[in-house]
Amino acid sequence: MAPETTPPAPSAATLEPTKTRPEATPTESFVIGAAPDDTSIRPFQFHASDEDLADLRRRIAATRWPERELVADQSQGVQLATMQKMAQFWATDYDWRRCEAKLNALPNFLTEIDGLDIHFIHVRSRHENALPVIVTHGWPGSVTEQLKIIGPLTDPTAYGGTAADAFDVVVPSMPGYGFSGKPATPGWGPERIARAWATLMTRLGYTRYVAHGGDWGALITQLMAVQAPPGLIGIHTNMPGALPAEIQAALPSHTPPPGLTPDELYAFERVDYFYTHGLAYALEMAARPQTLYGIADSPIGLAAWFCDHDTKSYELKARVFDGVTEGLTRDDILDNITLAWLTTTGISGARLYWENKLPFFNPMGITLPVAVSAFPDELFQCPQSWAERAFPNLIHYNRLPKGGHFAAWEQPQAITDELRAGFRSLR
Repeated sequence: MAPETTPPAPSAATLEPTKTRPEATPTESFVIGAAPDDTSIRPFQFHASDEDLADLRRRIAATRWPERELVADQSQGVQLATMQKMAQFWATDYDWRRCEAKLNALPNFLTEIDGLDIHFIHVRSRHENALPVIVTHGWPGSVTEQLKIIGPLTDPTAYGGTAADAFDVVVPSMPGYGFSGKPATPGWGPERIARAWATLMTRLGYTRYVAHGGDWGALITQLMAVQAPPGLIGIHTNMPGALPAEIQAALPSHTPPPGLTPDELYAFERVDYFYTHGLAYALEMAARPQTLYGIADSPIGLAAWFCDHDTKSYELKARVFDGVTEGLTRDDILDNITLAWLTTTGISGARLYWENKLPFFNPMGITLPVAVSAFPDELFQCPQSWAERAFPNLIHYNRLPKGGHFAAWEQPQAITDELRAGFRSLR
């Protein structure tokens, strides 16, 4: 994620929709007399063409590789050996049809909100009184990151829970990501997405629901709580906006304020490291997303860009391609990248950074009930003391022993348990 940014003047540049994704429509909310949305909910499935899959493999095989990095670690970026292992598996052993079948086995839909087609997965629980939850992904992400938690949340008795733990689950694709439409005019920032999600939940008939998210999903979920639409009763996040003012003030000097507890000092050091060493990708997308033509033209360029998010998640992915089994699989990683490749959403997704004007980690004055799960390999592991200050109605806090930034993807059992526990008091 990126710190507070000021976007440049709006650009008229857009990308044409491709044949492998739903037709994008211009956002029309700023146009006087615009036609009303088509509020119907249409079933959706995705099938990549054999030609597109063959072209993907051809492009991977034709990659023109640079020389190896000049250091023994990842301080110069995503390492050549990791990318070549990924390319070998992607071109020869990876099967997109497996992921496609898994996606199409779920109820997928499109509906128009604010002039744009929004894709979402919607799985209702078979249990009565299930609590509806809307789950939002981040960057570089898609709905594939949430697939592992849908079954345990909607069918808890099959996964070690009780019927009282049941959720109805809604997982939308953010505008410009995956199967949702690509905005054709500026204005689709996180605040607008938060409002669209409230519209979606109302359209689905939910009058009482909760929300969860990480990465961009954390900011959008917290903005939903700020906007407090009718029906939203609480939120859960694994990347809380909870940096106290004195921490924010101390970060430019890289010197922690006095009196921090060990947990607070560790959190300060982590967020300071991220701001100092981990923001190159976010700053480029916030300033010049259209310049990233390479990630629209080269699958290896896209894959390397997606891998270079934060140190801990990159190290996890590198270990996976070294044959270590933990959290993610090689297929998990490539499902996410391949979906972005087939839908040509590398740049349309990047523009969300350009649209954003908000800091990610600062408190937002949320008064709704909030549940927080703090993972050790997150950009910072939020101390309970900071969560209590940021969220006066903190209903759950837990410090997890394992997991990182993409928690639902990496540690689905932990996130499932956290959502069950975090929202139990709101049922």
